[in-house]
Formats: sequence, C-alpha cells, structure tokens
Amino acid sequence: MTATTFIHTSDFQLGMTRWFLKGEAQGRFNDDREAAIMRLGELAEDTGAEFIVVAGDVFEHNALSREILARATEMFKRLPVPVYVLPGNHDPLVADSVFYKTSADNIHVIADSEPIEAAPGVELVGAPYLSKRANHDLVRQALEPLEPAAGIRIAVGHGQVDSRSGEDDADTIDLAFVEDCLDRGVIDYLALGDTHSTASLGTTGRVWFSGSPETTDYKETSTGGGESDSGNALVVRVGDEVDIEKRRIGCWTFEAVDAAVDSAADVDRFLARLGEYPDKVRTAVKYSLRGTLGVEAHARLQRGLEEYEAVFASLRPRERTMDLYLEPNEEELASLDISGYAAEALQELLDNREDPVARDAANLLFRLEGQS
Repeated sequence: MTATTFIHTSDFQLGMTRWFLKGEAQGRFNDDREAAIMRLGELAEDTGAEFIVVAGDVFEHNALSREILARATEMFKRLPVPVYVLPGNHDPLVADSVFYKTSADNIHVIADSEPIEAAPGVELVGAPYLSKRANHDLVRQALEPLEPAAGIRIAVGHGQVDSRSGEDDADTIDLAFVEDCLDRGVIDYLALGDTHSTASLGTTGRVWFSGSPETTDYKETSTGGGESDSGNALVVRVGDEVDIEKRRIGCWTFEAVDAAVDSAADVDRFLARLGEYPDKVRTAVKYSLRGTLGVEAHARLQRGLEEYEAVFASLRPRERTMDLYLEPNEEELASLDISGYAAEALQELLDNREDPVARDAANLLFRLEGQS
C-alpha cells in the first residue's frame, strides 16, 4: 500500500506584530517567527517527510511590506521539500493577494479544489479562501464531488468546526460530514488551520488543527484556556494506519498569570515564580494580582517587578483584573510622616476602604509618602 509522511502546519501570520512587545523584543519575535520556517525544514529532513502542508494564514494580511515578503520567500526557497500553502481568511486569494507577489520553485499555492499530486499515489485537495469571508462550508464544497480515493488523499482546510458565536455560522465546517468522508475512504486526513493551538477534533484521530508553529497569544495558566498549546508542528504518517506526532517548533512563551498576594511570603513566591521562566527574553507575562499588602511588602513587590521588567520580553499588569491594595499595619501607619489635614484625609479614606475610590486614593497617598 502507498504510504507517505508529511508536515502539517498553519497560521504563520508573517507580518504580525504584538503591541505589548517593544523595540528589541518585537525584533526578536519577528526573527524567531521567520526562523520557525527553517525549523520546519529541519523537521522534514529529520522525519523523512515528503512535503509540507500549510493550512492557511501564511501571512497576516495581503498588504505586507516588500521586506517581509522577500524574507519569507527566501525562507521558503531554502526548505528541502515542496511546500503546499492554502490561502486562509487572513491572506485570501483575491486580486491583490500576497501569493501573486511571491514565487519559488518549491512553493505551490492551493488555488482551487482540483486534486494536486504531492507525491506518487498521494494527492491533496484544498478548500482555499477566495474572499475574506466565506458564506458556506468550503471544506464540504471541496469534498462533496469526490469518490473514494485509489491512493492517499489529504484534505486541507481552514476554519472552525464549531460556531464562534454560538449561532449557525454559514462557514462552519461540518465535522460529521468530514468523518463520513474519512469512513468511506474519500479522504485519509484533514489538515486544518485557524486555531493557533494544536488539537485533535472528533473521534477519528484524523482531523487536526496543527496550531501556529510559534506562539502568538497568551495561555491562561489558571484555567488552561487561551492559546494553550501553540508552537508545534505535526508529523503525519499515512499508510495502513494514520499516525500523528506533535513536535515542538516554537521558542516563545506568552502566559497570563493570576496570584493572591497578602503577605511578604506571597510576594516572594510570586517573584520566585517569575524567576523560574527559563528564557525570559522570549517570554511575555501579563499578571493579575489580588490581595492586600503592607507598605514594606508592596515595596518589595514593586522592586522585584521593576527588576524583571528589564529582562522579560514583556511583563505587565492585567489592569482589568488587578485587585491589589496597599494597606499599612499600625506600626507602618505610625511611622508615616503625615500630620494635619493629610492625616485626617488618610483616616477618612481608611474608614471607607470598601469604597474602591477611597481605597485607590489611600493607595496613592501611601505611594507618595513612600517616595518622599
């Protein structure tokens, strides 16, 4: 029986910027996202893959700079195997498509749903975006005319199998129909893009989101939600059975961290947690802290955060969910050099701590006093 091994990836979104990365950090991010393309080539050589499939959103949009296009094309040219790229919703195959501005002998744009021979006995059938939005199920449209395959047939699509809005979105991929196609031998595997985390869909083990090969958004560490498993590529082996191997490609970490800090010991634990990130120059953390700290513990927290801010690619508070208050104990209050009207105002604020405005004002007064 015919067998093949290939690499399934998607969602490079080359040209993407992250607003929270500044200066050198954004430059590193750009360089590493381009370098991920070369790591896919190394993975192909390591696993004996015959080709690479990119299931949509190679580029962030169709209006990219000449420099980004030139660098991306150069990276693709250096890959050791053919690359089949599917236009996605970010880079649809429209009149001004970026794909008309890039060309290399080993780059093959999946421009329609006609079967493409990727290797002897192996064909690809794609469902490209020909406009920014689809008003129907593109994958179903590509697969409905097909009879069971004589050899191996890989389908390539881009989109969701569940509605994002909870309503009946016209472009939602019909997973039950896809699984019927798998059962009847119409296709052997569906390579999907759009979701940036790696995930298996349905019950067959033959429908996958590859996820982005480099992290693009935050993982929620408290819930496991968000972009929970990006930075991977899939090695797909199709023969008598279909075997999927997830391989790590990315080198960046984006995490959203929540912590309760009500004591100096809590502060030390939180700062130690930040210290455990191994590659801080390629790590972005947004943090949400809740609790009440005395003046000394709060100052320790601020000093630690300032030290780490100089090292991390990005380290910033999640303002919307921050619930941290500064509240000195009696000894700290006695040591504050406040008298007269200021002392009376402080006491009034402290008497109304349940009022968020009063607590914020008291916090500000403590900080100002600490800086004097």
